[in-house]
Amino acid sequence: MAGSAVVIAIDAGTTGVRAFAVDDSGTPCGWKYREFTQHFPEPGWVEHDPFEIWEAVQATMADLRAELDRPVAAIGITNQRETAVVWDRRTGAPRHRAIVWQDRRTAARCDELREAGKLDLVRRTTGLVLDPYFSATKLEWLLTQGGVQADDDLAFGTVDSWLLWNLTAGTGSPVHATDPSNASRTLLYDIGARAWSAELCDLFGVPMTCLPDVRPSSGPFGTTVDGIAVSGIAGDQQAALFGQACFEPGMAKNTYGTGSFVLMNVGARHPEPVEGLLTTVGWELADGTLAYVLEGAIFVTGAAVQWLRDGLGLIDQAADVEALAASVNSTEGVYLVPAFTEPCWSRWRTRRATSSRR
Repeated sequence: MAGSAVVIAIDAGTTGVRAFAVDDSGTPCGWKYREFTQHFPEPGWVEHDPFEIWEAVQATMADLRAELDRPVAAIGITNQRETAVVWDRRTGAPRHRAIVWQDRRTAARCDELREAGKLDLVRRTTGLVLDPYFSATKLEWLLTQGGVQADDDLAFGTVDSWLLWNLTAGTGSPVHATDPSNASRTLLYDIGARAWSAELCDLFGVPMTCLPDVRPSSGPFGTTVDGIAVSGIAGDQQAALFGQACFEPGMAKNTYGTGSFVLMNVGARHPEPVEGLLTTVGWELADGTLAYVLEGAIFVTGAAVQWLRDGLGLIDQAADVEALAASVNSTEGVYLVPAFTEPCWSRWRTRRATSSRR
């Protein structure tokens, strides 16, 4: 019905923010998108400006609501996972740029921890592995080398927590919370006990006071200044699994984006670690429904197509890659293994463009 209420999903991705509205029948009603800046201060480093992400959320939400001119019943948040944001509870200001999931600055630290025999503890407790991909070593770096003080006003969160804080800040009581799907990507969350791990916080030197509350993925998280309920949070890949209706154990999805992520629902029992896969929390609903998932990830897939387009100039647009691939009868044993990160080829592209101008 014209004028009926909509639900708006905020999708805070790696390169931009999308606000997407659906009505009570699930019919899409409109969407807006805005990109934000990617910062590459050092080789292998990737950062975002948390304020710019928040500004993109505000802009897309405002544009979408103005176009729809319909009441908003609730807001949900899905987000790039693992990206570490730190801010000041008193001022609400970020204390550093966000360190993005793609960032590799803590690779040596992960090697140190692995050599010190900490992998079994991490694997058993979190279902993850020691890799710079996850949040804990990013936060440790911020506290030890990034100039961030571990005081009583320090707040840490993934991007969902940062957005929730800002969405609810106008009420005078900003909410510092996340959900299990995001908490389980930090290397600090015990996915069996479904609580922050004091042992892992001690290992990474993280004060537990800076961590957000962990609430069910669906349910009340707070309200905006104009009274709209924030009623759901989930990491982007788990949200995609849920959105594809993979509600039963054994059901799986694959998402193609900057990277590709295969997730399979394995049910409500905490599974044993599987070699080559990650174990993580898919969702925990307000009614107590719990799902664990197994995940396989390739960090560079869509980004490799961008490299073919913008770096090598082999195609004019991403869609051209299909025809290009179909034109080859045999690779004669040549394969491309996309074992690189986006900042590397971005800098290579810049150097190539500079050389071309010369």
